[in-house]
Amino acid sequence: MKYDQLSNELSQRIEYDKIKESRPKVGFPDNLALRRREGHDKPTVWRPAFVRDVDKILHSAYYSRFADKTQVFSFYRNDDISRRALHVQLVSRIARSIGSVLNLNLDLIEAIALGHDMGHTPFGHAGEKYLDELYSANTGRHFAHNIHSARVLDGIYPYNLTLQTLSGIVSHNGEMECEIYKPRPLTSFAEFDKQIEGCYKDLSNCAKLMPSTLEGCVVRICDIIAYLGKDRQDAVKAGLIDKEENTFEYGVIGRHNAEIINNLSVNIIENSYGKPYIKMSKDYFEALRSAKRNNYERIYLSDDVSKPQNEIIRPMFCRLYEKLLKDVKEDNRISPIFDHHITPVDSSFYKRDFPYRETDADTIVCDYIASMTDDYFVWLHQFLFPDLPTIEYKSYIELYR
Repeated sequence: MKYDQLSNELSQRIEYDKIKESRPKVGFPDNLALRRREGHDKPTVWRPAFVRDVDKILHSAYYSRFADKTQVFSFYRNDDISRRALHVQLVSRIARSIGSVLNLNLDLIEAIALGHDMGHTPFGHAGEKYLDELYSANTGRHFAHNIHSARVLDGIYPYNLTLQTLSGIVSHNGEMECEIYKPRPLTSFAEFDKQIEGCYKDLSNCAKLMPSTLEGCVVRICDIIAYLGKDRQDAVKAGLIDKEENTFEYGVIGRHNAEIINNLSVNIIENSYGKPYIKMSKDYFEALRSAKRNNYERIYLSDDVSKPQNEIIRPMFCRLYEKLLKDVKEDNRISPIFDHHITPVDSSFYKRDFPYRETDADTIVCDYIASMTDDYFVWLHQFLFPDLPTIEYKSYIELYR
């Protein structure tokens, strides 16, 4: 194994800057944070602006649901395989480690990291794809988990988060890696809302989003760092890969999770300290891209992962969407969508501009399905369609034999 270290020159410079209190002031200052309702959530000495955002996200209605949402592997009874709750914590930890050295705003980093996947559907990116197909077929609008994360935290529940946190969340897309990340200034919620509406109309606009702060840029690259090696570990635990050592490509970033996290973090710090951007060297960037392609070939697009999703989960999404849409349009109050979704949203502490139940039916159904955990999704499908077969999971015994 190979573990990089910071160069002596940069290490000495960082130590000197700490002693002299002369570290580059590149972090986003708390006093420039913007909220939709500026008269509310005023910062205090012990609860600055972005600490408030972290608290709102941690205590939000959907945060605990991360614990039962797919990261990559859906059909396994194995507590050692990552769920989305662990992923967001890993992103936060890695990003905070890098951000601490770069003298960034760690509270802003934490808020973006913990909230970045709030809009993820059950069954991961497959569920996201199926929900987009259904929603866009009915409305001409699109569903993307990063955009929906902002809808959860700024629309379904109007938590009054800062513009900087929301910008980092919608711009986090870890599927689009860059060699260099330069913040794109965002000065108003009007501009932010225009970006969001553009993504609902055309998914390709998501690729044009860039975080407005260095903190958002760090979280975006750390989203990839956090899953690249961890998904490989999980593939081995799931029995998808026999021997990790003989399967995955590797280059300067290493092959194993610990190597990948260490080496990419070191390279980012080495190339970004004191700079107005977040950067990797070209060889490390190319190694990251190669490793990510390798993950797609060996894990994400493999029959073991994609085939059961397409054959089992896709039809379940279709049946649930159509049934729930019918229930909303017919005002079928005995449907779970009312007791489990519409009523709780309307009765939440945070006041909305208009009752949630006045939202169009397709959007309500889309919101509801996106909010579900994997187990709740399976339960609801079984409840509404009791005569249809349900999912069979690989048990603990099967995995460890």
